[in-house]
Amino acid sequence: MRKTVIFVADSLDNAHKFQQVLSGLDVDVAAGSSVQFKKLLSQHPSYDLVIYEARADALATLSQVESVLLEDGSASLLVIVNEAQLPEFRLPVQVKSDFVVHGAGSEECAARIRQLLWPGNESTSTDFVTVDNMTINLATYQVTVGGEPLDFTYLEYALLAFLVTHPGRTYSRDALLRRVWGFDYYGGSRTVDVHVRRVRAKLGPELSQHLETVRGVGYLWSA
Repeated sequence: MRKTVIFVADSLDNAHKFQQVLSGLDVDVAAGSSVQFKKLLSQHPSYDLVIYEARADALATLSQVESVLLEDGSASLLVIVNEAQLPEFRLPVQVKSDFVVHGAGSEECAARIRQLLWPGNESTSTDFVTVDNMTINLATYQVTVGGEPLDFTYLEYALLAFLVTHPGRTYSRDALLRRVWGFDYYGGSRTVDVHVRRVRAKLGPELSQHLETVRGVGYLWSA
């Protein structure tokens, strides 16, 4: 069953890493900064997991986060904590929770998320997506064409994976910035065009035909 994740972080490095991790899982993601936390919860009341980055004085707010989760229902909590904070860190005990240390690998982060969302079911049959001779491994963030790996940057991979897993639907540039980049992005919609060109170039002429431009609207992946 598809789950909803609220991701709250103030650092771009965690935002980028977890966007990559979450794109490989069967989840919908609502992301924002710590000041947007309550707004995100109100906009997505049926959330299943909160991933919360504890930075500086944010440790003091974890009890408030726990209280909100208790009021709202049975959602779980994954805390991102700096190693230097571990001596004073206490994991909330009234809600189902876990933590990862800042800088933990993507595979560890994904495993802890899966355990909180789907306990006892660590694998998924939707890890692989195949289009023609291209295979995307959503669990390991790898793309191969004819068995040969393609070298994508994080955002190139995230853009391709998002469009391929939402085939036949047109997304505007602004929508792609929100869904793929994960946060409000101020670089302008031209950023999307640049990444689309790079993805097309790496896919080659045959596969790139699937990544269509819809004039005046945006982009779609055709089956």
